[in-house]
Amino acid sequence: MLRAPRGRAGATFLKLAFAARTMAGEPTVSLSELRSLLASGRARLIDVRSREEAAAGTIPGALNIPVSELESALQMEPAAFKALYSAEKPKLEEENLIFFCQMGKRGLQATQLAQGLGYKGARNYEGAYREWFQKEG
Repeated sequence: MLRAPRGRAGATFLKLAFAARTMAGEPTVSLSELRSLLASGRARLIDVRSREEAAAGTIPGALNIPVSELESALQMEPAAFKALYSAEKPKLEEENLIFFCQMGKRGLQATQLAQGLGYKGARNYEGAYREWFQKEG
């Protein structure tokens, strides 16, 4: 496994690695785009962190589905999904189905999983909850 250097070099490395991943076609959402989508009501947010992490703070309006149960949740019948999560199940054609975690890795994993299940509008909030908390919290 490739490890990032520490300090300033590490931060630069991580930014470049993320930029490369984004340029490679990973569907992402920036903070400014997320703000716009939320303001217009055109985003569906799914917090894939643990229940404990989400209980400590999340982006307003986000539905918490830990990444460990996301695959089974997205394959549930709509009525079962609603009973378990008290929300409508996302539709396969839903635009701006945005996943996020604390720092980005689980959000990316969730986005890829959802895409694999046919969710065409699945995207990852690249700044994750950490950025949201720093700039919006």
